Amino acid sequence: MLDPAIQAFLNERKENWLKKKVDTKTTAEQESELTQEANELFTLVTWLPDAAKRAKQLSLVSHPAKFSHPSAKTSSIIAIAVKNADGFVRSGNMTEQLDVFGNAAAMDVYKFLSLVLVDGQTVLSHLEQTTPAIQKQFTLPASSFTELASSLLAIKSTDTDKVVTSAIVKQVYFPVSENNYHLLSILTPSSLMFTLKQRINTLRFSEEAKAAREAKKNNQPYDNELAEIYSLTVIGFGGTKPQNISVLNSQNYGTAYLLESLPPILKKRSVNPPKINFFSNSLRLKDFLEDFDKLHKQLSSDTNNIYVRNQRDWLIKNIIYQVADKLWQIRYLDAGWSTSDNYQNLSQQQKIWLDQAYKEIRQQQTDWQDDIKTALARWLSNSYKTTQGDKALSIDDDKYKPHFIRLIEECETVLL
Repeated sequence: MLDPAIQAFLNERKENWLKKKVDTKTTAEQESELTQEANELFTLVTWLPDAAKRAKQLSLVSHPAKFSHPSAKTSSIIAIAVKNADGFVRSGNMTEQLDVFGNAAAMDVYKFLSLVLVDGQTVLSHLEQTTPAIQKQFTLPASSFTELASSLLAIKSTDTDKVVTSAIVKQVYFPVSENNYHLLSILTPSSLMFTLKQRINTLRFSEEAKAAREAKKNNQPYDNELAEIYSLTVIGFGGTKPQNISVLNSQNYGTAYLLESLPPILKKRSVNPPKINFFSNSLRLKDFLEDFDKLHKQLSSDTNNIYVRNQRDWLIKNIIYQVADKLWQIRYLDAGWSTSDNYQNLSQQQKIWLDQAYKEIRQQQTDWQDDIKTALARWLSNSYKTTQGDKALSIDDDKYKPHFIRLIEECETVLL
């Protein structure tokens, strides 16, 4: 007794054959003759030996060459890769079905081999294991099981001794030693490609996805997640005849998805960390010119009272706060930037001061602060002299340095 899946397959083939033969002009006698002919053609005894002969016109593959070029003729490749939890989407980590290409008129043989029998295994799987169940099904009067199985399994045969590529397939010459190369032919893993398409379609068009989008549209709560994939591109294979490329291509109407694959868009830094010295690399004197002009006016005043002195100190603190603003712009950069070789000439004290990777060290240690305070006091003095040029007053560094440092310490909550 035939497996129900095999019997249903033969009945379907018979009905399709009769639909093509019988039309409104067919007489009852002719229809009866055609029905009798169909009953003979689509018995397992008649159909299976013919299918076995046609199986060699098809090839099971994991990477069909025709996706690269419809006229490409290469060896039938079935990739056998080891499964590994490495996080990559590749042949070894996927358990998807193989693809098939060849004579479109013989595709019914592939469909037959893909039938799932009552035990959950396909006809092809039974043949590969030579199970007693398939031997019993395929024991026919005029054909031996061994011959039938061998012919049907030709669909999965690969020539491991001689691998043939094609000049119209994309090629990469990969150097392996001096004057020696491996020729790599770039092929498409069609099963992975169409599995990706199926998963994307489920993500976009499933009932769950529709419900999530409707809830989002109406500002309603929804328990499940909503995921989107943007910038998809549809690629077509085979034009109006996708079946000439492969079975999976035909089943997917000749289209697949390409995910966006572009280099990252790097944000241009508006703030660049200093490579040698914060005070000379990060502070532009023209940004402080107006403040130093006002400070010079106060220093040049003939009046020397508490109001003038307070105004002078306020102007100096205002400059210090602007330095602090620049400091925090650098601290907002990704922590650890100072570990790059670009900043090897920056002093350790300034790295601690500027880089948020040293935040805990700044809070726990204070020995680095003296160097920063001295450097900032020196910068205040030198910047005043540089911006004012010949009109600058003679500043006694020994007198003003302690005064600058005192003002710096009064601003240390934002500066250190």
